[in-house]
Amino acid sequence: MNKTFFHLAFPVTNIAETKAYYVDGLGCISGRENPHALILNLYGHQLVAHVTKEPLTPQRGIYPRHFGLVFTTEKDWQDLLERAQQQKLLFREEPKNRFVGLPLEHHTFFLEDPFYNLMEFKYYRHPEAIFGSSEYSQIGDRV
Repeated sequence: MNKTFFHLAFPVTNIAETKAYYVDGLGCISGRENPHALILNLYGHQLVAHVTKEPLTPQRGIYPRHFGLVFTTEKDWQDLLERAQQQKLLFREEPKNRFVGLPLEHHTFFLEDPFYNLMEFKYYRHPEAIFGSSEYSQIGDRV
């Protein structure tokens, strides 16, 4: 078990809808809950959905704000991809390969939840590219 967990809080407008998306759709494990917040376990990391009365609006693109996971096995990435497809979750960007042929090569896809939160899920062919390969400057799809 990890000794350190990642924590992310994000805005939603409805706890029941959040639970349906993240638990039934994405496969998170539900934790504590009240009318204003829901704790979720996403692959061992803590997400906390907080209800806001502020209007939520979609981003034009996938940058700058999104969150997600980097999988250490291609099978885990593929399993989540298949689950998202079976659950008919909204793909903001369909699965693709980035930087093919470079040490930075990775599989990626983006989902968008009902509250316009964007999530990216990746698998790097070469694990050293997750934090390293600093001789390269490519990051994401921006030119």
